[in-house]
Amino acid sequence: MRRRSTYVTHPSRAVNPADIQVRQRQLLLGALKAAREERLTLGLEELPAEIADYLRECHELHVRWAPEHPYNTMTPFLSRISPGLHIQYTPLHQGQVDRLCNLLHRVFGKQLRCDSPDATFISPPLISERFAQTSSLQYYSLLPSLKHLVAYIYHAVCAQNDLQCLHTVSLMNIADSVDFDYDSISHALTFTVFWSKQPPVFYDPIGDFTTLDAWNLDVQSRKDDRVEVGILSASSATEPSDLQLSGFLTVVGEDDHPKATLFSFPSRHHSFGPDQAQFQKYTVSFDTPTGLHPNLRISFPSAGSLTEPKNRPPGTVCALQTYLTLPSHIFADKYAFLSNDPLFQRLHHVGQLHSIAGETDLEAPDYVVKKWGSTMLLELQAPNGSTGEAGAADGVWDVTIPLHLRYLEPKNGSSSEVEMPWPIVFWACTAEDGTKFPVNPFDRVQLGFEGLFGPRTMFYHLDPAPVKGDAPGRLVERISVPVLNLKAASSSSIESLTILAIALGFLWVLLRLKPMFGTRSTRNNQAPATKKRQ
Repeated sequence: MRRRSTYVTHPSRAVNPADIQVRQRQLLLGALKAAREERLTLGLEELPAEIADYLRECHELHVRWAPEHPYNTMTPFLSRISPGLHIQYTPLHQGQVDRLCNLLHRVFGKQLRCDSPDATFISPPLISERFAQTSSLQYYSLLPSLKHLVAYIYHAVCAQNDLQCLHTVSLMNIADSVDFDYDSISHALTFTVFWSKQPPVFYDPIGDFTTLDAWNLDVQSRKDDRVEVGILSASSATEPSDLQLSGFLTVVGEDDHPKATLFSFPSRHHSFGPDQAQFQKYTVSFDTPTGLHPNLRISFPSAGSLTEPKNRPPGTVCALQTYLTLPSHIFADKYAFLSNDPLFQRLHHVGQLHSIAGETDLEAPDYVVKKWGSTMLLELQAPNGSTGEAGAADGVWDVTIPLHLRYLEPKNGSSSEVEMPWPIVFWACTAEDGTKFPVNPFDRVQLGFEGLFGPRTMFYHLDPAPVKGDAPGRLVERISVPVLNLKAASSSSIESLTILAIALGFLWVLLRLKPMFGTRSTRNNQAPATKKRQ
């Protein structure tokens, strides 16, 4: 097993290396306030047998999860996805017997809507068949928590009465992202967990709430493991396309003291400069009443400040984009966006539709749809045309995206509630000529949207900012959908009334057409007599 623990502190909280205690196979440091990433790389022989057996049937499998609560990103952990469970998957052989859905139900819970990859997954578009950057199949579920995953790891990995393992795994309940990555070339599973800050309160498996004001590091290394601990801070890089980190690295069990380090690397994901970051935020809502044709509204706090990233490389071209993840009960009419109607685009402040994939049938009700839903990459209009340069009017800038709700299954009641995750919003910018983006130590790939762009694209993510009273809200919108009330009418009575209405309509049409047939018959009978008189 290989373990990499990374703690990124604010530059004002630089760590004194004298406070880091390095022993023979142990590293100790207390009261550290920082963002944290844990990355474990495991061979197939180190995994539970049912997972290892399945991974041998995969060409690649990428699992991404994000919570419903908002959190802050920081260098180098800057990428974002919509809240929920995202899976990118490519089978090793086409047509193979696939057990992925059964495995997902065991690990993440039975509530996942998954029958089989062929039936439930969608096929994302590829910008290049030869240099594909996305997997062949894609899945999503609005999974609010990882309690089933935590319970699975408890039973499958942690030994009985191993309180240290239980304590570590319990921290996943408050993680800000969890990733799994496997490919058939490396034959290794990489497990990555990220926390944007030290947890103030978390649930201890013993049964008590424990308060933490900082991370208390007690990292130990076993004989056959490689454990690396980095305590770093971000600093300004010399190249606009690079990120730079400095601090101390220690290989536990090999080094007898922390070693100073300074390194930079090209990155596709970047943050805004301090003068722009506070204005590059957005909120999401639905216009009320929603009905069956809701308008999704993306609101930016200031039209004048919604501009391209100032810290982008010189001479690059940027466009404001949004990537929507739409569960099966809600969808977009692709024909309305593909028409490129200038009036439609000006009315809604949208631009070109770059991609739409998945279940886009305009007529199918939700209870007959097999696929999990659809995805949509849409360009947005900034306040001044497509660039949003100076001169745009002040005030809130709204973008509206017309969507449609499917008919839901009838129930005892007049409405049902469904949910939709917030889309992500970002500036996509071209990099400088000659810039290459090799896999960096903190790279996060297979996010769904980045494969729809060229390999030399940089992303500057805007921060979602939900507000509910004085407290942060959820990154999920809830919609009330009108449905057929079975208490008012049964399905059989509605079916009978429908047949009766069709029959009455057909008879009415025949009655209206009868005079026309009578007139034609009279004319046909009179035609020979007229000819005879001539």
